[in-house]
Amino acid sequence: MVSAQPLENYFLYASSIYASRKPTEIQTVLGSCVAVCLFDTMQKTGGMNHFMLPFWKGEGLATAKYGNIAIEKLIEKMEHLGSERRHLVAKVFGGAENLAGSSLFGIGRRNIVVAEEQLAGFGIPIVSSSLGGQVGRKIVFNSLTGLVYLKFVNQP
Repeated sequence: MVSAQPLENYFLYASSIYASRKPTEIQTVLGSCVAVCLFDTMQKTGGMNHFMLPFWKGEGLATAKYGNIAIEKLIEKMEHLGSERRHLVAKVFGGAENLAGSSLFGIGRRNIVVAEEQLAGFGIPIVSSSLGGQVGRKIVFNSLTGLVYLKFVNQP
């Protein structure tokens, strides 16, 4: 069944989180960054984060720039909207080694590992993913249906 309700559009920048009850198409572009899309299978709501680095180590601000903070904060936002963790599923994207220096430091791979470990720790299953590789991705997440549209993006 297709909803007659119009979808809002939202572009999610790096180091950001978005979750809403309003049906939204959330878009972002990823290289070595990772995006976690959470979908509540009961409420039919969703949210997404976009993080750049795996771990906040206690120095500076604890922001959504870091995977361990971004994932926890996205879960909190979903729970604030009425979601229960047992109804959440995750779709995870990104983690390419496509930027100068990213493969040297393994940023993409480390971002993937933190996403997988954090979600497992919170008991949220990953039901779909497109991770790693050498090229970036553009994703569009429909928070009403949970569907994610993916397009690979080549480096210029």
